[in-house]
Amino acid sequence: MGIGGESESGSCLRAGSIDFPSSHFTSKFTMDAQKQLQARSEEFQALQTELEVLVDARQKLESQQQENEGVQTEFAQLDDEANIYKLVGPVLLKQDKSEATMAVNGRLEFIEKEIKRIEGEISATQEKSENMRSELIQLQSQAQQQAAAASASA
Repeated sequence: MGIGGESESGSCLRAGSIDFPSSHFTSKFTMDAQKQLQARSEEFQALQTELEVLVDARQKLESQQQENEGVQTEFAQLDDEANIYKLVGPVLLKQDKSEATMAVNGRLEFIEKEIKRIEGEISATQEKSENMRSELIQLQSQAQQQAAAASASA
């Protein structure tokens, strides 16, 4: 059965996750409500996808943060004269401990800022998603009421 279309038996229309007998969708107003419900449902799915992408990005940043914190801990245990090498492509380059420590600290600051930014986006997207969910529930309720009114008048 296609969303918004007739089922294989031709007896039902589908609006969101609710099936209605097709005889209930005879008025243009009801069809417009069904199209609006479908459009909002697609917007909701897009928000859910966006939320998944943001959560994945946050997890990746948190992993990088843990890795850099581990490096920072290792650097703290080294003597100031210790040899530190940085892998650049296929080459190991010697680096001062202070220079390497500053680079790791800079990366950690950047990662922390990015995590905060992503968390802000996650919160905003979750809020939009909840508002959209409420709107979908309201539209489904209206569609059910219209269907009931149409069947009562038929």
